[in-house]
This record gives sequence, structure tokens and C-alpha cells, in this order.
Amino acid sequence: MTDTLRLEIVSPERLLKDTTAAQVVVPGTDGDFAVLPAHAPMMSTIRPGVIEIFADEAGDAERLFVKGGLAQVSPEGLTLLAEETIDLGSVDSSDLAQKIAAVREDIEDAKDDVEKAGFEKDLDWMLALQDVVAS
Repeated sequence: MTDTLRLEIVSPERLLKDTTAAQVVVPGTDGDFAVLPAHAPMMSTIRPGVIEIFADEAGDAERLFVKGGLAQVSPEGLTLLAEETIDLGSVDSSDLAQKIAAVREDIEDAKDDVEKAGFEKDLDWMLALQDVVAS
């Protein structure tokens, strides 16, 4: 049994991260789950939340916010197809609060249900990010 697993985080535009990890905690739609080396194959959708990447068993986790996506565990490792990741250290709380207020206005002014649903999806991940930054 190996001590690490391969982790790839891929966005629609590019490869965001290609590394090895001892453990990765993923915010699955049905709840957070941990992926360890030699994990059983599975797939899950990802909700907006924090991915924790542990390089080794004793170290601190690298934390990245993900807007959503899909996780696939295979014998080769873990692949996260992420809409976007955000470095938590780069988040400006006041700027985020302004963006949330603007999206709430956009929801009120939406022309139709499709446009409203798009704004509500944006609001969901922004509120999740705000909760993470506040804690």
C-alpha cells in the first residue's frame, strides 16, 4: 500500500494542481468525505466548500475553496473536475460582501427563471465562501 495518492484538480480551462497527498477531504454534495491512498473507486458531485489537502499524515492541510464540480476516485488517484478554486488567503471580506449584495439585487431584477437560477447558483457559492472566511 502506498503512502500517497495522486491528486489532480482540473478546471474547464486548465490543470490547476497536480500533486501527491496522504489524504484529501472533499466537500461532497452528500457530505464531506476523505480520500486516502488505495481508496475504493467512486464518483461524487462537489458542493461549494473547502478541499483540504494533507501532504503527509502529520502536516497541516492546504485549504482551497471550490465552487463545485465532480470528484472521481480511481486506482490512479483522485481527480477533481472543479468549476473554479479560490485561495482562501486571497479573499477580501468586504469585497465579497459587496459582490453578494450585487448578486442579491440581480436575483430581484432577473428577467426569467433561467437567469434567476444562474444568479442563485452564484449566491450559493459566495455565501459558502463567506461562511468559510468568517470562521
